[in-house]
Amino acid sequence: MRAFARLLDALSLTASRNAKLVLIRDYLAGRVDPDRGWALAALTGELVFNAAKPAFIRKAITSRMDPILFGWSYDYVGDLAETVALVWPAQPGANREPPLSEVVDALQSSTRAEVQALIESWLDALDPDGRWALLKLVTGGLRVGVSSRLAKQACANLAALHGQTIEVAEIEEVWHAAAPPYGDLFAWLEGRSERPSAAAPGRFRPVMLAQAIDEADFSKLDPDDFAAEWKWDGIRVQAVSEAGAKRLYSRTGDDISRAFPDVVELLDFEGALDGELLVLRDGKVGAFADLQQRLNRKTADAKVMAAFPAGIRAYDLLVDGDEDLRALTFRQRRARLETFVAKLNSPGIDLSPMQPFETWEQLAGLRADPPEGDARAAEGLMLKRWDSPYLPGRPKGPWFKWKRDPHLVDAVLMYAQRGSGKRSSFYSDYTFGVWRTDEAGTRALTPVGKAYFGFTDEELKRLDKFVRDNTVERFGPVRSVRATHDFGLVLEVAFEGLQRSTRHKSGVAMRFPRISRIRWDKPASEADELGTLEGMLE
Repeated sequence: MRAFARLLDALSLTASRNAKLVLIRDYLAGRVDPDRGWALAALTGELVFNAAKPAFIRKAITSRMDPILFGWSYDYVGDLAETVALVWPAQPGANREPPLSEVVDALQSSTRAEVQALIESWLDALDPDGRWALLKLVTGGLRVGVSSRLAKQACANLAALHGQTIEVAEIEEVWHAAAPPYGDLFAWLEGRSERPSAAAPGRFRPVMLAQAIDEADFSKLDPDDFAAEWKWDGIRVQAVSEAGAKRLYSRTGDDISRAFPDVVELLDFEGALDGELLVLRDGKVGAFADLQQRLNRKTADAKVMAAFPAGIRAYDLLVDGDEDLRALTFRQRRARLETFVAKLNSPGIDLSPMQPFETWEQLAGLRADPPEGDARAAEGLMLKRWDSPYLPGRPKGPWFKWKRDPHLVDAVLMYAQRGSGKRSSFYSDYTFGVWRTDEAGTRALTPVGKAYFGFTDEELKRLDKFVRDNTVERFGPVRSVRATHDFGLVLEVAFEGLQRSTRHKSGVAMRFPRISRIRWDKPASEADELGTLEGMLE
């Protein structure tokens, strides 16, 4: 447990992506099974302890110290695990320090009544760092700036230590077929066995992503080579139904099935669809704000599902029956998709229509003035080469996104400050930044604006919790929020205009910025670059 605690502590204090990769790789290389497997499962969000609840932690600490004093401490620190780790009145010598695998085994096999006593005994045996790591593990809220993909990249780097060349996409292919503590996976990475089978029904396939297009590049592209369709304003999902296993995944491979049981019920097929998760009412697309009512919920009740019925607008077909179609061209996959969706005949799964065009000028006119109907709610257009296979990651050239609104940018939350009046107890004023690459090639965030409206009261509560859970530094009333290449909260910021400014480090100033929406689903690394804003100035 002590080595795992040191890893979490080091990760929480490290901003560099490469440094995090080294930390995880070295931990995996230096630890034995099954401890390292359980650590990897914790970092990738694969560990859930149903019998362990945050309420147990509160009950334990308030039985050992004055509840009012704890409340004051918690309000100051802002994080339950950190507060308890610091103030826990331990009983040294009462117990031995448990290894990570013992903690996991006990939590998975114990009842709720037994977990309470276990947690207290472990807290007595551990030092403050160990207590913090234990409580983060128990509650499932590590928040150390490590995404699932980063941890998988560290696994690929571990393979390189053993003379293996294994791409992260290969690891993602087998990931959902593997199970913690990943003995077969490590054996493959270290060259001790063959690649594990990826044939598990319902598994996730790495998604293909698009690049933002530079309009100057249109002169180099032949419109006959590309298909065009609307970029719908929802979240990208992969819907899989194989041998009775039905799953709905986000584009990062997170299983969101429990939050959308109504969508899972629609998966009456054998195969894997790529599409956009939207609120669909009688075939009409609802606003993104409607979909937000469904996002980041562990479950959805009947009332929410009735008010905000979700569905899928299909983009692509990855698997048809037991046939993997990803090596086929987009033209071939599209023809199969049209047949697939028509045969499915589901009111909650429809087809994203193609937009015929002959010239880029004609397509630009369509983008600037979409026809009445659903297209008015689209973010812009997607351009896909007819001859492109379905490739994992973000290959350069096959797919492009061409957003319609030039006054929207995706930025990353960097700082937060408490509001005034009725918002005095909430962190409601947000400073956000975009990515900037210096001459040395280092990519870092630079602040570009501040906003304090554009969100609902319920969204404010969630934003405030995010700030408290992810504070890394305090400057008086201001909190610095964890914001790295691999972790951060993306805010879609709307603004009325842009001008050059010598007062701002970024060199630009926004006019009337406000939060258009909160992109809980979008990785921080995919936020916009400063060059996007500078291009708007031009």
